[in-house]
Amino acid sequence: MDSFDKYILPLLAVLAAVAVAALLTLVIRLCANYAFRKVPGFPRRSAKARLPVFGVLTLVGVRVALSLTASGRGWFPAVDFVTMAAFIVALCWLAIVTLGIGERLLLRNFTAQSVDNRKLRRLTTQVTLGRRIITALLITLAVAGLLLTIPEVRTLGTGLLASAGLISIVAGLAVQSSLSNVFAGVQLAFTDAIRIDDVVVVEGLWGRVEEITLTYVVVRVWDERMLILPSTHFTSTPFENWTRNSPKIMGSVEFDVDWLAPVDQLRQHLIQTLAATPLWDGRTGKLEVTDAVNALVRLRIVVSARDSGDLWDLRCLVRESLLTHIQDLHAASIPRQRWEKGTADGNGADEAPAPTLELSSSHA
Repeated sequence: MDSFDKYILPLLAVLAAVAVAALLTLVIRLCANYAFRKVPGFPRRSAKARLPVFGVLTLVGVRVALSLTASGRGWFPAVDFVTMAAFIVALCWLAIVTLGIGERLLLRNFTAQSVDNRKLRRLTTQVTLGRRIITALLITLAVAGLLLTIPEVRTLGTGLLASAGLISIVAGLAVQSSLSNVFAGVQLAFTDAIRIDDVVVVEGLWGRVEEITLTYVVVRVWDERMLILPSTHFTSTPFENWTRNSPKIMGSVEFDVDWLAPVDQLRQHLIQTLAATPLWDGRTGKLEVTDAVNALVRLRIVVSARDSGDLWDLRCLVRESLLTHIQDLHAASIPRQRWEKGTADGNGADEAPAPTLELSSSHA
């Protein structure tokens, strides 16, 4: 009978606690699926929380069961310590998983309802960074809770509080750069300076913002390289953001041609080229003479596209199309440099006009 009370009864109580925890996990899952049945994708998303919920309920049940059946045993304090530590870890795990589920459901719901890409990217940046900040705080609290479960650590509390001022100063000096990056990351997210999927030009490189963390920003450069910059770079150094207000963008293509160039015919060819390509969004497409000095006429073509990627391809298409058109049909429009051959003595007023030499060179 003594063996039954020592070992068998606590074991049965633990098994009963596990069974009850499994039943409660199933009931909570069914109730949550029913309560959020109108939320698309909730059952699939919430499946990740099944193990953390089961772990938390199991540890609570085991601790209660052992407290009722084995509180006076010699091995109870050690088991109780391990159970408490595991409960803190499981609770932190559940909170982090719940945050992730809430983030995905919120972004999915906003994506389905909103057609404003700019607002979606801003919300994605802020929600993602907010989730990471809260996750870091939860892990910090969990570690602190684990340390406080150790009696020896609790006894050091008074001494730590007395020296907290000095420690905070030393720690602040040690992690000054890291903290400045953290504050810069929060500033970037909540001041809407950059967002995930923004097109930016940094360090002379064109790229797209791939990720914004607490301390750094990842930019995917056009050639698929990953440029990792500290958050403070975007708060202390000027950079270009091409999609802050709208992904729509305009760009130009410039040509130097001869004075004989038929501008009207080139303008008609531009209109035909733009009408035949889906890269053009129909907003802006014009050809203008912006300069006419010396022996050259400068043409500027301004076109618009839905985003920076389409604009790059459209500019290349327009440049190649006009270049081919000038070479095939308007060879006289190719830029020319002319020199006049003068007389040796400089007094050639009564002489016949000197022949003109032409040197043709394509600058298109």
